[in-house]
Parts: sequence; C-alpha cells; structure tokens
Amino acid sequence: MIKFITKEQVLPLRNEILREGKLKPEECIFLNDAAADTFHLGYFEGDELVCVASFHKQLHEKFEGEAYQLRGMATAANYQGKGIGNRLVNFAIVYLRGKKINYLWCNAREKAFKFYQSLGFELVGDFFDIPGIGNHKVMYLKIQ
Repeated sequence: MIKFITKEQVLPLRNEILREGKLKPEECIFLNDAAADTFHLGYFEGDELVCVASFHKQLHEKFEGEAYQLRGMATAANYQGKGIGNRLVNFAIVYLRGKKINYLWCNAREKAFKFYQSLGFELVGDFFDIPGIGNHKVMYLKIQ
C-alpha cells in the first residue's frame, strides 16, 4: 500500500540503501525535505515500510514549466526487482499530473538508468560525479 509519509520515515531506508548504512539517519536529510510543497511517499508491505521516495518542487534550467525533482528513492534490498518502485513512482506521476506539474526529473545513478527508462524517463546531458556516490545523469519525464 502506498501512503504519504513524513520526512523522518524516509531516513532509515535512505541511509540503508543509498548510503550503505554509513551515516546517521539525520545525516540523510536533504535540503527542502521539510518544504511545504515537498511530499514523501512510502510503500508498505503490511506494517513494513519497504520503499520510499521524496518529491521536491524544483525547477530545472533545461525544462520549461512547473517541475518536481524525485530524490532519495530507495527500496529495501529484499524487495528490489518486484515492481514496487515502479508502482510508487507511477502513483506520484498521477498525483503530480493532478497538480498540473509539467515535468518530473531526477539525478539518476548509473545503475538506476534502466529503472527510470522503464517508466518513460529520458536521459539528459553529460555524466556528473557526486563525490562518494558515483556517476549520475539527469533524467526527466514529461507529465503534461
């Protein structure tokens, strides 16, 4: 089941999956996590939170119109490859379409390109390195 969750609820999975458990949860807070127009989604398997993603209202210089940035997408290791992340992002797309948002974009890790492409995202620009994390490219999806 997909639910809107708090910024505090996303932190344990962000740390475990995206930072390999090397940080304290509070060190996984992103700028704008608490902004009024930010929302966080979680996928629950029973009572267990197994997938999270955050959505920040954030324009991008390459896209015209209203945009949101997908950040901190993380799925528990034993639930990866089961379509849960796909369902979570599609839920967000429908929600953002209802808010008349034009684009959803993200800074995708190289190993996540195929996942985002399967949802219709396109690659934009050159690789860039985020120190300690690795190669990324901007990816975007036109919503409307």
